[in-house]
Amino acid sequence: MHDYDLLVVGSANADLVVGVDQRPAAGETVLGSDLAIHPGGKGANQAAAAARLGARTTLLARVGDDAYGRMLGQAQRDAGADTTGLLEGKDAPTGVALITVDSAGDNSIVVSQGANARLTPQDVAAARPLFQAAAVVSLQLEIPLETVAAAALTAAGSGARVVLNPSPPAPLPDDVLGLCDPLVVNEHEARRLLEGRTEGGSGNDLPGTPEAWAEALLELGPRSVVVTLGAAGALVATPGTATVRVPSPAVEAVDTTGAGDAFTGALGWRLGRGDGLVDAVRYAVRVGSFAVTRAGAQESYPSAEEIEKAGGTGGTSEKGTLT
Repeated sequence: MHDYDLLVVGSANADLVVGVDQRPAAGETVLGSDLAIHPGGKGANQAAAAARLGARTTLLARVGDDAYGRMLGQAQRDAGADTTGLLEGKDAPTGVALITVDSAGDNSIVVSQGANARLTPQDVAAARPLFQAAAVVSLQLEIPLETVAAAALTAAGSGARVVLNPSPPAPLPDDVLGLCDPLVVNEHEARRLLEGRTEGGSGNDLPGTPEAWAEALLELGPRSVVVTLGAAGALVATPGTATVRVPSPAVEAVDTTGAGDAFTGALGWRLGRGDGLVDAVRYAVRVGSFAVTRAGAQESYPSAEEIEKAGGTGGTSEKGTLT
């Protein structure tokens, strides 16, 4: 029996959000809504999403000794997550994400890493008891790559399952790829990981179907792959078996910010509970689709009761997205 269903190692940011009719092109100025400030960061989002669903969750992350850092700690506690691993320091400000959300609910994001860039392999080593207590460790790439690698290796050495979303996308070391179970990507992330590795070497064009993308990704070494497909849901691939498509419920999207994190947090929790990968993805698709129906990132995440009441599986919507 593990103390934690899920340990998330990653970023914690303050999200500064402005709504616009249309996101600006290069050199263009547009008027937006009043500024809204929300707790965010891919790591903090995933931990909050899992905790709201009822997971025993903790977050290993760094924040600054400032108002944003205190806000992020309180948001984790409000979601029900343990904050033992949330490290506060004076050497850097809390990370900030600058987000614009257009009238269709799509977003563009620029991240200032701040304290996230100071999460080190030494922090991972000091937190080894958290890894030993966790069934699943979830990772993203808004912290230094050497820290991601240290966390993946520490998780594997502790017997924990590794879930990794390479966002923002960057090349991953082979030893880290080999531990991913699953590697979770959207189309953009799949394209970046396959750059230079597809036939012809350019990587500019993905193979013809999502099934082919997943097969190409499996050849890089992960133990399993999950590809999120926006309104079409997600696809699950494991070596030697047929890929499985999981459809998404039909929803009207309000704001896609953090929906992919809701998906990954829910996925990690269900795997930590002992679900098979396909069943875990089915549940995670429902959670991610629910999240896009509300504004914000962590504020949009549902409880298990809300998911149960929403019910329904299958069906797709052009406006429902998982990114």
